Amino acid sequence: MRHPGRWVAAGVILVVVAMMIHTLISHIPSQTGRGTQWRFGWDQVGALIFTSPYVSGAELTLWLTFVAMSIGIIGGLITAVLRLSANPILSGCAFLFTWFFRGTPVIVQIFFWYNILSIYPKLSLGIPFGTEFVHLNPSKVITGFVAAAILGLGVNEAAYMSEIVRAGFLSVDVGQSEAAASLGMGRALTTRRILLPQAMRVIIPPTGNEVISMLKLTSLASFVGIAELNYQASATAARTFAPIPPLIAISLWYLAFTTVLSIIQYFIERRFSRGFGRARTGPRFWEVMRRPFGIRRQPSPVPTLVHHTVAA
Repeated sequence: MRHPGRWVAAGVILVVVAMMIHTLISHIPSQTGRGTQWRFGWDQVGALIFTSPYVSGAELTLWLTFVAMSIGIIGGLITAVLRLSANPILSGCAFLFTWFFRGTPVIVQIFFWYNILSIYPKLSLGIPFGTEFVHLNPSKVITGFVAAAILGLGVNEAAYMSEIVRAGFLSVDVGQSEAAASLGMGRALTTRRILLPQAMRVIIPPTGNEVISMLKLTSLASFVGIAELNYQASATAARTFAPIPPLIAISLWYLAFTTVLSIIQYFIERRFSRGFGRARTGPRFWEVMRRPFGIRRQPSPVPTLVHHTVAA
């Protein structure tokens, strides 16, 4: 059958792609009035992207992502277990925690933790409503990094991860828990050995999305003075009065990190899908990557059966 609509759509897309490539490589008159310059300042992008401030900003971005996601995953797992608890106090507190931190903007939470010293001028440990044994200086404990990475991004991520982990636990058939209980396994052992391994195939895909989202949410840490990628781009734009090249430079860093994380997520998903009939049903990673270029795998030849005649 002929499909003229497909060819028309492909032609329109090719024209749009050609226009985008043309505007990316085009030149405009130079601001100095002498010659021309790249419209998007690719020469400035190349000069900025691997400089020391941007490399250190990229390292700090990765470190913020790692710290915040570690806290989020651990906190989300604990909150999900408490949410599924039969104790109404534990499940109610877990619900309130998730409700509050999912319902307020993360930038507001970062600024709240950063300014917490205004309402808690001192920190102490001791008997509740009684004697205090240890006194801490809040200005040394709650720094910009702690406020942004640990308290702001990490606690907020724990609220989201708790719902992801809870959905993974609920996806496991209840008969698994009943079978474990009949064998004398406790709640903690059942969760660790039975429920969590089976729930991982449901938990991994949204968790990968959360990691990629957290990588970009770390840009909010620049508002409390942490010199990650967005902070470096803002500093460069304020110094050179050219905001586009530094924004493109940090976008390339983010795209590189996101690509690596997507590849890692793909292989982790395939690893935890084994045994559920989905591990080898989908295309391989390199088949997905070469599909946009029209490269298809050649089908394997069908083996022919050779019949041997046995002499009587």
